Amino acid sequence: METNMTLYHGSNIDFEKISLDKAKDKRDFGRGFYTTTIREQAKEWAEILNYRSRRDGCFLYEFTFEKTDNLHIKSFNGITEEWLNFIVENRLKGGVQHSFDVVIGPVANDRTVNTIGLYLSGDYFLDEALRRLEYFKLNDQVSLHTEKALSYLKFIRKYTWTA
Repeated sequence: METNMTLYHGSNIDFEKISLDKAKDKRDFGRGFYTTTIREQAKEWAEILNYRSRRDGCFLYEFTFEKTDNLHIKSFNGITEEWLNFIVENRLKGGVQHSFDVVIGPVANDRTVNTIGLYLSGDYFLDEALRRLEYFKLNDQVSLHTEKALSYLKFIRKYTWTA
């Protein structure tokens, strides 16, 4: 299984080299470098980050990623109990709570986080949380967690603008 994917990363920071040490903690799939296959989603992420940080610049990075059998890849095909438990584990404990080089799946965005919080607090049982989550329009995310995974990511171009 060797296929190329076009991936996008939206940011409020201009950078030349990806550093996993600078990755934020307690994310859906663990600490890593997050991308998406959806250009508009990455652009929106850049604008949200720019607004929150009150910086004056947005950056959209475009990459080609070689999805190869040499990488340990976990893919979630939609919102499932396994996906929800995976996110809960990574968000609660932080760091990387798995051994995958790459994780692919739906984004738990600001709206879904509320449902996940109610699930964690015991207000929703698993079936209710999954039922509520299936109604959200989901974006995707491809997170890279190892230097090995980053070696298959090739920079194409960077777009900049002010929001």
